[in-house]
Amino acid sequence: MTSTQPRLAIAAIGLRKAYGDHVVLDGIDLHVPAGTVFSLLGANGAGKTTTVKILSTLIRPDAGDARVAGHDLTRDPDAVRAAIGVTGQFSAVDNLLTGAENLRLMADLHHLGRADRRRRVAGLLDQFDLTEAAGKPASTYSGGMRRRLDLAMTLVGDPRVIFLDEPTTGLDPRSRRTMWQIVRDLVADGVTIFLTTQYLAEADELADRIALLDHGRVVAEGTAEDLKRRIPGGHVRLRFADQRRLEAATRVLGQTPGALGQASHSLGQVTRDPDPLALRVPSDGSLQALKTLIGRLDDHAVEVDELSVHTPDLDDVFLALTGGPTDNDKVTTR
Repeated sequence: MTSTQPRLAIAAIGLRKAYGDHVVLDGIDLHVPAGTVFSLLGANGAGKTTTVKILSTLIRPDAGDARVAGHDLTRDPDAVRAAIGVTGQFSAVDNLLTGAENLRLMADLHHLGRADRRRRVAGLLDQFDLTEAAGKPASTYSGGMRRRLDLAMTLVGDPRVIFLDEPTTGLDPRSRRTMWQIVRDLVADGVTIFLTTQYLAEADELADRIALLDHGRVVAEGTAEDLKRRIPGGHVRLRFADQRRLEAATRVLGQTPGALGQASHSLGQVTRDPDPLALRVPSDGSLQALKTLIGRLDDHAVEVDELSVHTPDLDDVFLALTGGPTDNDKVTTR
């Protein structure tokens, strides 16, 4: 029988790391399907960078097992290194070299032949829109150009798993969106991205799955929508053309207590919206919940002028599922 389980680019069980009495990772499990974006969220000090350092063979775990790109992390670290790329929080670009020279240096480190090096460097300069700036010193590059060059240098070795550790910190919104498109293009080519970020909107935009790390433990995991549905506060906003329809909807939707979207799919406490012709109905935003709501209104011939679904965002998820910050912890939610 053919297995339907996705091929895993990263599989880690029970990873633990401590420095003296300070436990940084407390036995975390991670499973990252190949060809996806997996985002690890958490405040400063939660253990994100330590996780990246372990999975990229920079430091060894105190306990636990992991396989990256099919290779055992501790038994075959050289094979892991050959299959991965790492773009850290701080740029690895050499300011004294030009963009092209930085890429040629990486090609030499990967032992590419002269012809392969030439093709690879030219291709990456074009892919990252750096051809015109190729002959200029990296010190003259903008922040967005430096991050693109940094990622291009990571790709010289054609890695199948890339660790991006807070890759857009300090970038302006336009540069950040450019990086997001680059990430999408890489994933479309089958590359697996392991993303750590403090920008919750970035994880919401890019990640196929998200794990929330708090004080060294994974406290929640799922798609962005899965995580948002775990937090109360979601609702459907209904707006009506006139007062008569609003009052009819109030009578119909106020008949059954409960929360729209739970197992019974009953309707919760209907409340008035600031708009005098609108109502709010508690909902988890699921398709079944919406079908229940629309079906109830349709059964009583109540016409709705506008309908919109409002769910908690990842800021709400983060604040609800993580404990108080450590002394140096903070999270950026913009």
